[in-house]
Amino acid sequence: MKYDTPQIKPANRVEQIKEYYFSRRLKEVARLNAEGRDIISLGIGGPDRAPSQEVIDTLCEAANRPDTHSYQMTIGLPELRRAYAGWYGRHYGVTLDPDTEIQPLIGSKEAVLQLSLTFLNPGDGVLVPNPGYPTYTSASRLAEAEIFPYNLTEENGWKPDFEALEKLPLEKIKMMWVNYPHMPTGTPADRELFERIVDFGRRHSIVIVHDNPYSFILNNNPQSILSVEGAKEICIELNSLSKSHNMAGWRMAMMASNPQFTSWFLKVKSNIDSGQFRPMMLAAVKALNAPQEWYDELNAVYSSRRKIAEEIMTALGCTFDPGQRGLFLWGRIPETEKSSETLADRILYEARVFITPGFIFGSNGDRYIRISLCATEENLNRALQRIKEYNSTSK
Repeated sequence: MKYDTPQIKPANRVEQIKEYYFSRRLKEVARLNAEGRDIISLGIGGPDRAPSQEVIDTLCEAANRPDTHSYQMTIGLPELRRAYAGWYGRHYGVTLDPDTEIQPLIGSKEAVLQLSLTFLNPGDGVLVPNPGYPTYTSASRLAEAEIFPYNLTEENGWKPDFEALEKLPLEKIKMMWVNYPHMPTGTPADRELFERIVDFGRRHSIVIVHDNPYSFILNNNPQSILSVEGAKEICIELNSLSKSHNMAGWRMAMMASNPQFTSWFLKVKSNIDSGQFRPMMLAAVKALNAPQEWYDELNAVYSSRRKIAEEIMTALGCTFDPGQRGLFLWGRIPETEKSSETLADRILYEARVFITPGFIFGSNGDRYIRISLCATEENLNRALQRIKEYNSTSK
């Protein structure tokens, strides 16, 4: 019997998003490498170093036990929640109740969608930074929310224009995404800025979600928006061990907020994923109790890499703010360049170096590029040499 070809279409929300840029771009880099092009990647912010030996030993010891392989509760181990609370108390000066104000996460990226599903009905408004982490936009679309981009510009120090925000239809906006130290611009956290954001959210009953994974990288003053008086009433903070402890592939993260927000979030999360692997949670406890020397040694590595990244920016004719914090270097491209995409493509195919074009973070990023510090000094120096050689032959 002959059947007609089924006419199957995906849900409408699938048509509203694209495959993640880095997912698409890394396929191209892999293709070029398969051809023998030896591409040096300065694109993704995935730490290339390992966690501390104590963390790895804890994982291995626990994984070798026969009683650590069963399902775990979605709320995580009590000792893990206590470790997160202790971490916040020591480094941010924030007191959190480990039983009611902390929720461990299988990565903070996943929580961007989970929080959107928790607080946004179809048609609700959400404030998304431009430029900003692309997942804020895609998750909002998957939740069928109405996106209100808010401009961040170099002229305004990459901070929100609150006068412009007050002119938006705030009665329909329920959530605002913020992220300092900011990705991709490296703008550091600022106590006064946090106070203004909290005040804005409280006055307009807007849930503020602060994404905070970069506060320990090239930064001697980690800050949390939850340290602002009254912030817990309206704010949620996401944090992660991916960058601060070289545990990106482990997917160890957390959210912190008031007990009501946390309980609502757990309703959604518990229907989407299950608990984390017990040995990894025990290892994360060890990581969260790392001494200050761990952060100092990590930042010494990134500081050396940052100097070479600055040379690469200069070789590309870009300008940048030396006060940036975090895992990347953000630079403005020369006026002679058509766009960040054309510059990044040219450097990829002709100099064999993968850098990130700023347009992927929003229209306000089109005149910028981003360089990741997640490459060895050797590879950064190789990239610098390739770009210099390209410059000398292209003149």
